[in-house]
Amino acid sequence: MADRQIVEEWINKADEDLAFAKANLEQGLEFYSQICFHFHQAVEKYLKSYIIAKGLDFRKIHNLIDLLQICGQTEEDFNRFYDEAELLNPFYIGTRYPDFVITFSKSRAEQALQAAEEIALFVKSKLQ
Repeated sequence: MADRQIVEEWINKADEDLAFAKANLEQGLEFYSQICFHFHQAVEKYLKSYIIAKGLDFRKIHNLIDLLQICGQTEEDFNRFYDEAELLNPFYIGTRYPDFVITFSKSRAEQALQAAEEIALFVKSKLQ
């Protein structure tokens, strides 16, 4: 069994990323690529907190689909989030480097927020 404090630290960091991105979006700041990056980071950390809590194969990867597959080893319900992972996945690299062509908009950031919040609630419910 994983150290509960470590799992909580991962959750807290994920909560910070989610809250930071959500606050910037709600304030109308148009840094949509950075906002989307933090939504990706939040989800990555939520999934890794579950992986740690369940003693699954923790790898230093950033692909949300791969992380969902790892989580799915103990909980098949993670499979329902593949669409959300596909939405968020490009934000890890595409938001940080100029040679990726991704269109960022308020609408896309709002979709990312919804996806991140759904996964956050689901992971937290599974860790209670």
